[in-house]
Amino acid sequence: MSKKILVIILVVLLLCGCTKKKNNYNSGVFYLEDKYYNKTEFIKVSTKELDKLSEENFLLFTYNNYCTLKIPCENIFSDFMREYKVGIVSIKFEDFKNVKYYNEVKYAPSILVIKEGKVIAYLDANSDDDLEKYQDVKEFTNWVSKYISLEGK
Repeated sequence: MSKKILVIILVVLLLCGCTKKKNNYNSGVFYLEDKYYNKTEFIKVSTKELDKLSEENFLLFTYNNYCTLKIPCENIFSDFMREYKVGIVSIKFEDFKNVKYYNEVKYAPSILVIKEGKVIAYLDANSDDDLEKYQDVKEFTNWVSKYISLEGK
């Protein structure tokens, strides 16, 4: 009888996701590829290099050669990378227009959250709703941490 109860409890725990194996992925938060942790700088890529990352999990920064924001968003993102040691892949917007992600994100600057090659979320440069995330490290960090784990595996 006690074995049946134990099995039932284990099954319930597995179905609820309440076991020790529960990870951030189950809650919607996922890990980047290991190579993006313990980095403190932008990882500049070409369109060909970006295509090779098509199945990976990463943050992607697409940028213009100019910035009209009060605080350049590149500074905010750099501060974030230094504090959390999370590298961000980056590409010029003119090159970005030639990759598949441009079908979803039409304006720069932007940060895209990429999971297994798919855009999960992004900052919309054409929306006032995202302006704080471009201008405040804490706001940006709060947004990013909804999607990715800021601690390596």
